[in-house]
Amino acid sequence: MTTLARRAQLTGLAMAVVGSIAFSGKAIIVKLAYRYGVDAVTLIMYRMLFALPFFLAMAWWASRGKAPLTRKDWLGVMGLGFCGYYLASFLDFLGLQYITASLERLILYLNPTIVLILGALLFKKKITRTQAIAMALSYGGVLLVFGHEVSFEGKNVLLGTSLVFASAVSYAIYLVYSGEMVKRLGSLRLVGLATSVACLFCIAQFALLMPMSAAMVAPEVIWLSILNATLCTAVPVVLVMMAIERIGASLAAQTGMIGPMSTIGMGVIFLGESLNLWIIGGTVLVLLGVYWVSRSKAS
Repeated sequence: MTTLARRAQLTGLAMAVVGSIAFSGKAIIVKLAYRYGVDAVTLIMYRMLFALPFFLAMAWWASRGKAPLTRKDWLGVMGLGFCGYYLASFLDFLGLQYITASLERLILYLNPTIVLILGALLFKKKITRTQAIAMALSYGGVLLVFGHEVSFEGKNVLLGTSLVFASAVSYAIYLVYSGEMVKRLGSLRLVGLATSVACLFCIAQFALLMPMSAAMVAPEVIWLSILNATLCTAVPVVLVMMAIERIGASLAAQTGMIGPMSTIGMGVIFLGESLNLWIIGGTVLVLLGVYWVSRSKAS
C-alpha cells in the first residue's frame, strides 16, 4: 500500500470513528434537553427545523444535472421519509423519556438483525444457523441490560424499550425498501430528499398538535437542538459518506461499532448513568452478535 493510499485509509477510519461518536451523541443531547421540561413533539420539531436547511442543500447538490423526479419517485421519497426518518426519529425521542441512553443505543444497534428478520418474513430469505445464533446473542445482550433497568426503574422501562424497538423496526423497513430507489436516485439524493420530507412532517406535527406557546422553551433547549441538528445529525452524515468513499461501506460499518460504547461513556460522564457488569456484558453480547450477522451477510 502506498503512502497516499495509507493516508487516505487512515483519514477514512478517523472520519468513520468521529461520525459514529457524533451520531451516538444524539441520545445524550435529547436526555439533557428533557431536563428542561420540553416534550418530545416540540423537541424533535426544533431538531428537524434546524437540520432542514442542511438537508435541502444536500438534496439540491445531489440533484444537479439529474432528471426530475416522477410522481412515483415523489411518492416513494415521501413514504421512505415518513417511515425511515420521521417515524423512527419520533418513536426514538418518545422512548428516550423512559430509558437510559445506553439501552437506547443497544436497541437501535440491533438494526441489522431486524433487517435480516424482515427479509425472511417479506421475501422468504433463509436465516442461517450462524445468523440465528448471532441474533440470539444480540437480543440476549439487550435483555440483560433491559432486565437490569426494569428492576430499578419499573414498568416505564418496558414502554421506553418498546418505543425505541419500534423505532428500530421503522428504520429497518426504510432500509429494506430503499434499495431500488437508491439505485435510481443515488444515496445522497435520496437521503437529502427523504430527510427533508421528514423535517416537514415533524414541523407539521408540531403545528397540528401543539399550541404556539409550546415553542417557548428554555434557551438551553434551543442550543441543544442546534447542537443535535448540526454536530449529531448533519456533520456525521457527511463524515460517514466521506469515510465510505475512502474505506468502503463494510469497514465503515464495522468502525461504527464504537457507537454503543461511546454512548455508554457519554451517558456516564454527562448524564450520570451507571456503568456496571450488566451493561458491559450486554454491550459485548450485542456487538458480537451484530458483528457476526454483518460478517455472515457480507460473505
